[in-house]
Amino acid sequence: MAATASGDPVEASGFEAPGFEAPGFEALGFEALGFEALGDANRRQILRILSGGGKPVQEIADAMTISRPAVSRHLRLLKDAGMVAEQARGARRIYHLQERGIDAVREYLERVWGEAAARFRLLAENTGPGTSGDESTEGTPGS
Repeated sequence: MAATASGDPVEASGFEAPGFEAPGFEALGFEALGFEALGDANRRQILRILSGGGKPVQEIADAMTISRPAVSRHLRLLKDAGMVAEQARGARRIYHLQERGIDAVREYLERVWGEAAARFRLLAENTGPGTSGDESTEGTPGS
């Protein structure tokens, strides 16, 4: 089971495709949390807002249609996923993007798709034109 940066347990995705095992998904930290974080439209909007630079919670909330407490909850999840960090400036906390979480998601996708691409390349290289995979002997002498 994955855990947040603070050690809280997080359920891993139950997705399983026949014959496919995602590399170490159960043991992921930021990757699992990153996918969860990116799965919500409000959190994606917060990331877009922060792409323009650091902002306090109220400024983020003013740019959205959800309440300030809801924005704070979303920011906490984004922070646990390593996608957002906060910095104290006086009594205010300024939130800004942090690459650690999105890098973990990117590395996971590159690992999964990299392995799939390698398997596809092997299949393509070992399947020549005119071979269907069926080794039929119909029409050959002696059959």
